[in-house]
Amino acid sequence: MSEALLYPVLAQIALTFALLFTTAGMRFASVSSGKVKVGDIVLGQKAWPVKVQQFSNAFQNQLETPILFYAGILFAMTLNAAGPILMMLAWTWFGLRVVHAGIHITSNNLRLRFLAFGASVIALLAFWVVLAVEVVSR
Repeated sequence: MSEALLYPVLAQIALTFALLFTTAGMRFASVSSGKVKVGDIVLGQKAWPVKVQQFSNAFQNQLETPILFYAGILFAMTLNAAGPILMMLAWTWFGLRVVHAGIHITSNNLRLRFLAFGASVIALLAFWVVLAVEVVSR
């Protein structure tokens, strides 16, 4: 069961790279078409078109709380504490990250995005609580 925890990790990594490559392509297209001047973006994001900023922000968000997910998976695998509840929470967390990224790059509705983010944080916290209980109760 322990190795199966790698699947949601690999899925999260694929999501992160997909957002990265899409953002890079959109940025390249914006500069190549002349919509954005290099001098306007050297020190920040404000000159990028809105859609490019949305993808860029969605990508950046994949580098924040996921570090806690990666660490939790690593600890669960190392401590041989991977059970069905952790597996369910890992996939739930990933699914909510997909929803959050989807909202981020489409409607960017702040209320919905916050709800998806909050739910993913709760799933991640639950993952860590279950992992801690599993380890402490041995």
